[in-house]
Amino acid sequence: MADAKVRIGIVGATGYAGVELVRIVSANPGMSLERITSTREAGTRIDALYPGLIGTCDLTLVAPDADDLGESCDLVFLAVPHTASLAITPELVSRGVAVVDLSADFRLSDPEVYRRWYDTPHTAPELLSQAVYGIPELNRDQVVDLGTRPRDLPRIVANPGCYPTAATFAVAPLLRRDGMVDLSCPVIVDAASGVSGAGRGATARTHFCSADESYQAYGVGRHRHLPEIVQNMTRLAQRQVSVVFTPHLAPMKRGILATVYVTLSHDLEAGELRAAFEQDYGRERFVHLLPEGVQPATGSVAGTENVQIGVARAHGTRVAVITCAIDNLVRGAAGQAVQNANLLCGLNEFSGLDTPMPIV
Repeated sequence: MADAKVRIGIVGATGYAGVELVRIVSANPGMSLERITSTREAGTRIDALYPGLIGTCDLTLVAPDADDLGESCDLVFLAVPHTASLAITPELVSRGVAVVDLSADFRLSDPEVYRRWYDTPHTAPELLSQAVYGIPELNRDQVVDLGTRPRDLPRIVANPGCYPTAATFAVAPLLRRDGMVDLSCPVIVDAASGVSGAGRGATARTHFCSADESYQAYGVGRHRHLPEIVQNMTRLAQRQVSVVFTPHLAPMKRGILATVYVTLSHDLEAGELRAAFEQDYGRERFVHLLPEGVQPATGSVAGTENVQIGVARAHGTRVAVITCAIDNLVRGAAGQAVQNANLLCGLNEFSGLDTPMPIV
């Protein structure tokens, strides 16, 4: 695919993640944005809906059509609600189109787990084993290998959820090292997200009057990202990991700050913990281990693909406290999707991702 510009389609381009895709893809020199779709807004120019795109993208939204996308696109991003991808992904891959799915439909490897958490059967279970879960810094080779498959084989990247992305970056260096973490104790994840994580449609909880000047836990013990976090951590540790995950809604537009508590199997100094993170992330362009004593902030990563991590020890305990800040719409959605697409298509992994100004 790298010999010419990769022809791109975005299904669901008017949502917050979708419009971030429009922004980032438009800045990617290796990609040509051919189709942007919306069922409700078909016939409207995208820069009329989002004036921040004036001078960047003037495409008119069209209704999603698998035949048209199959003819006009090499790769399609699906920025659609959960379960909606199940209908269109099989049609696209049957036409030889690569898919980067931003929904949860191909993240969980077990269709029964998907059914329990999303209250619907998985209608394409045969594709689950074909999809590659895409945190590039952890699964880079698998995403690259996916791009070498013939067009008549499924090429699907399951783009991770925003909370699982932050939580996984926070613990990967520790869980990867055998014997560093006491897995008889649960990993505890407290994470706060901006209101854009709930999507473009306002609700009683995310309306400005409810969310402003307020901080609230939600989905306690039952948030749909929990099985994805458990799956990621279990794969890293190569044994079952139990997780307590509590998400919070913060009065900000965008960003996630995850605070993760891990019980260590033996006493380790903060420097020893930092060494694991430096070894794993030291050469990664977008992952930044902050100096000792410095903590990440959502405002420092807004509009970027960056991951900021702070590492500390809880005084007098064997508990490591890792903090991780990401932008939920970029690293937690659209930016990570483009990073995956760059790898899949043989482009420079970082193309289009040095665009710090957000749309929303």
